[in-house]
Amino acid sequence: MSSYPAYKVAAAHVSPVFLDRAATVDKTCAVIEEAARHGAQLIAFPETYIPAFPVWCSVRAPIYNHDFFRRLAADAMLVPGPELARIGVTGRRCGVVVSLGFNEGTKASVGCLWNANVLIGDDGTILNHHRKLVPTFYEKLVWANGDGAGLRVCETRLGRIGMLICGENTNPLARYTLMAQGEQVHISTYPPVWPTKDPKGGGNYNLANAIRIRAGAHSFEAKAFNIVVSGFMDAAMHDALADGDPEVARILEASPRGVSMVIGPTGDSIGGTLSDSEGILYADIDLAACVEPKQFHDVVGYYNRFDIFKLTVNRSANRPITFEFESPADEPPAPPAEPGVPTP
Repeated sequence: MSSYPAYKVAAAHVSPVFLDRAATVDKTCAVIEEAARHGAQLIAFPETYIPAFPVWCSVRAPIYNHDFFRRLAADAMLVPGPELARIGVTGRRCGVVVSLGFNEGTKASVGCLWNANVLIGDDGTILNHHRKLVPTFYEKLVWANGDGAGLRVCETRLGRIGMLICGENTNPLARYTLMAQGEQVHISTYPPVWPTKDPKGGGNYNLANAIRIRAGAHSFEAKAFNIVVSGFMDAAMHDALADGDPEVARILEASPRGVSMVIGPTGDSIGGTLSDSEGILYADIDLAACVEPKQFHDVVGYYNRFDIFKLTVNRSANRPITFEFESPADEPPAPPAEPGVPTP
């Protein structure tokens, strides 16, 4: 294998089958197969792609959103679980590395959810499992805080791959944590739309512009490729969120959309962008391009002062309870180790 592999990547700028886990998993596998037919060896899906990003929290008061939350919790996925196993089998059959955003549930609670992302190797195993560290703004109504267990860069045949979710790409400490592990390919995931104000008053959060700033900054600082993938809001998702309310429909239609793109190690976009239409964005990357820029600024090498600056990261996984057993016979089977959880 070349020290600096070159290959095609894919950003799946696609909509879920809104709040339908089974149908969205079907679509996920179909998109992986399509990307593989076009020669992609790595594909990334948007933030909480399965079964939906909870946009409803931005357009209605919490007292009107209980039904949406119940549906979301019912269709959340477990890690490991049968849906991830199926997606892993599809990726293995197609020879594709898959980055997948989803709503994660837990057997410890029927209502605790995380904004999660997994990196699945082309052998079908889960290489990394990350939970968003801090839900942003109204997202706190849906998701619990994550932990540092997934702040990892994975060594693969395609290079060293890391990932952060949405606003985490604004956190310089989280980004530096991945840079300092030799990240060569970064994956950034975002929602389809992110309303913050009534558009008629102006001054709404420019999601596409914010994404471009963050993605370009990380690529330039890390000297890494950045696969940026946002969700897409199709007509079915729009209508379900509006639920016959013309004011909600107006806000959704006028709010800034996300954008998908691939950024090179100099901070420049390569391969175009997708925003207003659903599709798969492809780009060819060559990790050899990450080398020359390191001669100018290498913030994890000689262009830093580690005798002055220190960063400590706690990568322990938060668990709701710890049991102590009097005898080995009382102890349940150990959970799968992370990373490297095998998928059947």
